[in-house]
Amino acid sequence: MTQRFGLPAALFALKCYGSAMLALYIALRIGLPRPYWAVTTAYIVAQPLAGAVLSKAIFRVIGTIVGAAVAVFMVPRLVNAPELLTLGFALWLALCVFVSVLDRTPRAYLFVLAGYSACIIGLPSVDAPGDIFTVASLRVQEITIGILCASFVHGAILPSSVTELLLNRVEGMLRDAERWSRDSIAREAVPGLAKDRQRLALDINELHQLSTHLPYETVRIAPRVRTVRALQDQLSLALPLAAAVDDRMTVLVRDGGRLPPAIAALIEDVRAWLADMPQDWAERDATAEALRARCAMLEPEATAAMGWDDALRISLLSRLAELIGVHRDCRDLRDQMETHSRHPVTPRVAELLDQPTARALHRDYWGAARAAMSAAIAIIVGCTLWIASGWQDGSGAVMLMGVFIALFAAMDDPVAPLKAFFIGTAVAIIVGGIYAFAILPRMDGFPMLAAALAPALLVGGALMTSPRYAGLALPAMMGLANPSLLAATYDSEFAPYVNGGIAQLLGIILAIVIVRLLQSAGAEGAIRRTVKAGWADIASRANLTTAPDIRAWINRMLDRAALLTPRLAARSRDPGMPAYDALRDMRTGLAIGELRQLRLDLPRVQGGVLTPVLRDVGRYYAGLDPDRPTPPDEKVLRNIDRAMDVLVANPSAPVRRTAALSLVSLRRALFPDAVPYRRAEA
Repeated sequence: MTQRFGLPAALFALKCYGSAMLALYIALRIGLPRPYWAVTTAYIVAQPLAGAVLSKAIFRVIGTIVGAAVAVFMVPRLVNAPELLTLGFALWLALCVFVSVLDRTPRAYLFVLAGYSACIIGLPSVDAPGDIFTVASLRVQEITIGILCASFVHGAILPSSVTELLLNRVEGMLRDAERWSRDSIAREAVPGLAKDRQRLALDINELHQLSTHLPYETVRIAPRVRTVRALQDQLSLALPLAAAVDDRMTVLVRDGGRLPPAIAALIEDVRAWLADMPQDWAERDATAEALRARCAMLEPEATAAMGWDDALRISLLSRLAELIGVHRDCRDLRDQMETHSRHPVTPRVAELLDQPTARALHRDYWGAARAAMSAAIAIIVGCTLWIASGWQDGSGAVMLMGVFIALFAAMDDPVAPLKAFFIGTAVAIIVGGIYAFAILPRMDGFPMLAAALAPALLVGGALMTSPRYAGLALPAMMGLANPSLLAATYDSEFAPYVNGGIAQLLGIILAIVIVRLLQSAGAEGAIRRTVKAGWADIASRANLTTAPDIRAWINRMLDRAALLTPRLAARSRDPGMPAYDALRDMRTGLAIGELRQLRLDLPRVQGGVLTPVLRDVGRYYAGLDPDRPTPPDEKVLRNIDRAMDVLVANPSAPVRRTAALSLVSLRRALFPDAVPYRRAEA
């Protein structure tokens, strides 16, 4: 979407209007009784990016068919037991909402459509259960026509390219990441760096969402999703590595300290390299390897006699070398995305592409259960009021309530969009009334109908491109697709129009009331659960005896950081603190993974000194309360220092180095204000 109106907004509005009129014409031509469903669907599925429309189209069609099948199955069997039929619809919608909230991919639309399609088809059919199959078949045809017309128009006529947007966003992300890494290794602290780092988590999450549409690109050859996933992994590594380098430099120059001249010169050269990254991959690789070689040359040897400053320099130079490699790999992967060949542009890219592509995401099971419970209660309450009142059009209110609950189930607080839907629907009822009783009676034939609808639909389509007005424009477009306006035969009766409008507004009001009662603390609860899930993840990882999956851990933690950022910003808290906390937890988890791997590589007798460290860190994170977090016990610090004493005296140089790197990282993450490490006297 865009903040300004212009040619892209006008083109999108024209395509929305064209797909809606095409769907309306086809539905009328083949004699479907309620063609307004085709028009409504054409606007619901509309997206500025062609790939986004196509990627969701197949799932929407399948979801509609599944929802229709459920309605056909339930209504004839339970129509004589209203309480059981109500329970059946409630449980089905709850199940679909639960799965869709957990899925978090375009596939989630399948479950959303399956949930509310059953309500759309089944609830209005309880008065004529014998016709349920015919009604379901007609609704599927009408909705499918809308989906197919929108997919055709948006995908074939001047389509907007997902690939072009993705490549532009990647270029911006890489420049930002290089600037943030450059700021992280600056001699003086850069204001706002913590807030900038939190944006990287949001960027990586956006990259993941865009990549899901790449297989449906219609404009140009799209990059492989595997390449995008590899880029996500490398960008994810940049965040904790840059933070680690920043931390080590801060400690080394604290209280007026200075870096050795050779290290200071190296850091300035790395900053210059990040500021002006070579475009040619061979030159880029050569300069990166030269810088990494200097890091290795300046790195002190890990020995039993080394001091705390030497341990910090080992960590600083090692993490700096890794950070250089990550930025080199990101640029190589960017080059790979621009090629039309599947052949890797460098041997290193071939290694990166040979990794698993699935991205580990955070799953909020309690949040999904809460949304599912809200959906079930909404259907039960709505059906109870409908049956008790004897209002014939009450099914419309319950049907729309189910639609709204399913559409906004993934939101922490659906009240705001529901209010926007109420206003947009009210506007549509007023404008629709003018059309129904003042304009359309003077129209004759489809061309005149299409011309009459054009002003309202074109303006509404343009407004849908603006984040500011989209929440009002979409329900207005859906409301204008009214049975009194768009039907096989024109119906000019005022009472059915008013009753239908009241049912729509009442359905939204009931949805708002139920959501406010059941999900009033949705965002606060989601924040608490997300933070707690990250801590529980660390606690469980600390006690595992299998090889660590570092990639999955970083992906999951960055996904949590991306989920936390807008929630905390909406609550007017310091937006930098959550990302910083998540970053500290990420560094802790990485250190735990390195220590677990080291314990696996060592003989049991030698690796046993790490068990108390991992056990106590796990206990600490398992017992943390998001409302009252406490610092770790000094016992954890003593265990870390004892492990350092033992392992830096190991006869193997690689073991000494790995132990120093991991234990320094863990010590700095958990005890940033502790006194410097000193080897215990023998």
